[in-house]
Amino acid sequence: MNYSYYPGCTLKTKAKELDIYGRLSAAKLGIILEEPEHWQCCGGVYPQGEDEIATRLSSIRALAAAKEKGQDLITLCSACHHVLKRVNNDMKRNATICQRANNYLQLDTPYRGETEVLHYLELLRDRIGFDTLKSAVVNPLKGVNIAAYYGCLLLRPGKEMGFDDPEDPCIIEDFIRALGATPVKYSQRNECCGGYLTLENKGAAQKRAEAILSSAADAGAEMIVTACPLCLYNLKNNAKTKIPVKYFTEVLAEALGVKEEL
Repeated sequence: MNYSYYPGCTLKTKAKELDIYGRLSAAKLGIILEEPEHWQCCGGVYPQGEDEIATRLSSIRALAAAKEKGQDLITLCSACHHVLKRVNNDMKRNATICQRANNYLQLDTPYRGETEVLHYLELLRDRIGFDTLKSAVVNPLKGVNIAAYYGCLLLRPGKEMGFDDPEDPCIIEDFIRALGATPVKYSQRNECCGGYLTLENKGAAQKRAEAILSSAADAGAEMIVTACPLCLYNLKNNAKTKIPVKYFTEVLAEALGVKEEL
């Protein structure tokens, strides 16, 4: 199975583990991930203004490149996924944005949102299937209590993202279960970690991170997994409660027997 793959900037720098373990695991599962040539930063934040066309163009170029290959576009970073998915929705549903963006880009064939954007977790759930993933596990994580941390960007806005129920998601818990581990549900798993406030208001970020980690620890979690580089940074560095926080791809690679020391 061949897919276009948008890694984004952070996965080339501070979040290399998310990318490397994702690629190793994909290869093990027979998935070929192909980076679009000359991809550019998506901006990391979805542009709210309808007149903000230039800030959408890098995302549209990646989406159009995937369309040219006849492939779905896979993402790993929560922020990149959020931006690409919502910009793609703009190109499908907002005629003004679509026309103005295509006027800028001057593509041979105008892009109108034809590419399907999937998060890596959606690929595992909807294309591979968690039952198939379970059968590929060689090192089941038996006896490990793992808490999922969703954060904001994967789930909201719920209708636009279409990722899972924003109030009671289950995709990461089902993923954890497929690896042989025990998922831990806790009250703060889909609440904001305050990561975007780390520089402006570190106290608020610390308060949010502590609420999440203490909630998970009180529920019996031995580890938290996430898909968001900013969330991982905030949870690891801005809380007094200390339990391991890892990218979900790291535990995936471990269970599939392809984890390397980085």
